[in-house]
Amino acid sequence: MKDQLEILKGIHPGLFLSRELRNRQLRSGAFAESIGVHPQTLSAIIKGRRNMNIPLSLKIERSLHLDEGLLMTLQVYYDIELEKKKEAQSYHPDLSIYRKILFWDTDFEKLDWNTNKRYIINRIFERGNEKEILETIRFYGRDTILSLLDLNNKYAVNLKSNIQKYLNYANKTQISNSNAISKKGIDTINV
Repeated sequence: MKDQLEILKGIHPGLFLSRELRNRQLRSGAFAESIGVHPQTLSAIIKGRRNMNIPLSLKIERSLHLDEGLLMTLQVYYDIELEKKKEAQSYHPDLSIYRKILFWDTDFEKLDWNTNKRYIINRIFERGNEKEILETIRFYGRDTILSLLDLNNKYAVNLKSNIQKYLNYANKTQISNSNAISKKGIDTINV
């Protein structure tokens, strides 16, 4: 059962049950009636609209000769995945610092600050003000930002100056003149 769980972690038990019934060539309605459950209840679980409960999981496991606790274990792992997704959505910088107009082409409230970090970082370094840039550096960190910035974007005219100003950085292969490095830092980046 442990190997099977590793493969199935994070899926809804209804999906597993659906496949199991299909493999055994059983119709869900007939199966539900055979174990004394309303077909609508089983259908809702199979479609992921309802969670598995202990009494029902025991009935199903006994009837299909599955390992006891398998369906509830799947339900717990599924719930853990849902909670992780919720946490990831709440993972964001101090939003009060950012102007919503920066992201005119998307719904600011629905931005996923982890999945879309390349887009967000480039947008803020190109169009953001000092507070927005500093909050982005605080949130993502210098190394992450440097790895995701698009230095080859010829339309991002403010990007290079903001990299110099806030990150004190230039890729040495992109500096055309060895005199570009001054005592205080980097004066120019030429792409």
